[in-house]
Amino acid sequence: MTAVLNIHRSILGQPWRWRGLAADARDPGFAPDDLVTQLLLARGCPRDAVEAHRAPSIRAFMPDPSIFNDMDKAADRLADAVEAREQVAIFGDYDVDGATSAALLILLLRDLGLEARPYIPDRLMEGYGPSGEALVRLKSEGASLIVTVDCGAQAFEALAMARAAGAEVIVCDHHKCASELPEAYALINPNRLDETEGAAHGHLAAVGVAFLLGAALIRSLRARGFFASRSEPRLLDLLDLVALGTVADVAQLKGLNRAFVAQGLKVMAQRRNIGLAALIEASRLTRAPTCTDLGFALGPRINAGGRVGRSDLGVRLLTTRDPAEARAIATELDALNEERRAIESQVQLGAEELCLAKGNRAVAVIAARGWHPGVIGIVAGRLKEKLGRPTIVIALDEDGVGKGSGRSIAGVDLGAAVLAAKDAGLLHAGGGHAMACGVTIAESQLDPFADFLEERLAARVTEAMGERALLVDAVVAPGGVSPDLVNAMEAGGPYGMGWPAPRVAAGPLSVIKADVVGNGHVRVIVAGDDGRSIKAVAFRQADSELGAALLSAPRHRKLWLAGRAKIDDWGPRPAAELHIEDAAWAD
Repeated sequence: MTAVLNIHRSILGQPWRWRGLAADARDPGFAPDDLVTQLLLARGCPRDAVEAHRAPSIRAFMPDPSIFNDMDKAADRLADAVEAREQVAIFGDYDVDGATSAALLILLLRDLGLEARPYIPDRLMEGYGPSGEALVRLKSEGASLIVTVDCGAQAFEALAMARAAGAEVIVCDHHKCASELPEAYALINPNRLDETEGAAHGHLAAVGVAFLLGAALIRSLRARGFFASRSEPRLLDLLDLVALGTVADVAQLKGLNRAFVAQGLKVMAQRRNIGLAALIEASRLTRAPTCTDLGFALGPRINAGGRVGRSDLGVRLLTTRDPAEARAIATELDALNEERRAIESQVQLGAEELCLAKGNRAVAVIAARGWHPGVIGIVAGRLKEKLGRPTIVIALDEDGVGKGSGRSIAGVDLGAAVLAAKDAGLLHAGGGHAMACGVTIAESQLDPFADFLEERLAARVTEAMGERALLVDAVVAPGGVSPDLVNAMEAGGPYGMGWPAPRVAAGPLSVIKADVVGNGHVRVIVAGDDGRSIKAVAFRQADSELGAALLSAPRHRKLWLAGRAKIDDWGPRPAAELHIEDAAWAD
């Protein structure tokens, strides 16, 4: 690519490489349809599956739910509960994946004539996952069946207590499992080590697994003649919840997840869910939500309930039948999200200072007292992006017990390493998946834990960081950054984890104007040799080397810019702009 673009030096010091077969949109014969094909192939789509991936449908990607261990057993037990009108409790995690998973099952059971009880643990008081005390209490209060969603795969003690109390528990999870499984009536998880065909779907979020359980439940009831005198619920109408939970949990958007999100966005645009409609309004979205909106507007607001507010707000919002209640909860979540941002900013500053003091270890493990445990996951994600390596942020309480959250980089399985550390006796609790983890740890074990991760992951982190490069899908002239280009690229979506949004390199060009706007964003107007100009912005880069280069670039010195082409709809008619990720001198 260097020869094609005549790049001498990337300002951020990273190589620019083609992702697969890159497209040259400067070619007069360039066709948008060809670009879509290349985008799909470059992301691992088999050539004979291109058409299926252009418009991913549930029918094309949906597996038979029965391929998963315990799926039919769980579905039949739920069908028994529906027919007998038993008391059922849905125990969900306090994040978006947990809230959407719980809401999906509650709404489905409601359509089947059974009003299930939601239970979301308080993040600060109860911590992550099911506690034995809570499960036993639900049983004593009348729940004959409990379904845990987005948690339970590692809840050995809690499920043993529940079983001893006579509670039947179905676990519907997606987090990594140990070789032994906890005592449950049924445990559905594509990441069970004894999964065979179902293991191909290990990238599903918990809400995706819950959707499959819902399909199996409907099939079980259908076989019993349950729908002889009533209509079947439309499970596809709940895909808006599946899309939201999948994107917010940063699940890989490949295979079935692509269909979940593509079709779920269509359902969401119809605003059938009263709570989601209110949340969209509170988020000040006036158009149909996009994949980006799920991750950066809707998801964070639901998460704010579990992080700095009341954990059950998300489920209450997504399952309410009262528009007034929906508006009130959405407004509260919006306010809590602003509070979360302020808290997060304070923790972020302190965490960055500690990172500098700790030095450049392969996995950054940082801990302090006084940090709000509800924002450590977000801070870990931001630090991971800034450092380019896995990061675990831990909030210590006054008793010296830390609750931590970690985020990893592509190619480094942090969840597996945390499970190994737990098995080595370094953690009170821990688990997760490849890209994220949660830990509970004694302060005295912080250094041994960090050393354990260093020894286990250092070589892989070095390898993964060495493989990092700015991957570019297309090279365009400045005037080629247009709405038509953006629309063509969007046709290869939805984009997200494991299916990255396309990146373009535009140039050569000159910086006509540059200034700082908002919270440290660098806004520029650039023009090519043909005189055509475009707007571009580098977010939060005012104090970086990239920002300094853009702000001081002389007009006579040409640049290439690399980033994402997006629609700017602030003006009288839609235009395109470039969200800058790197720049390189053209001479």
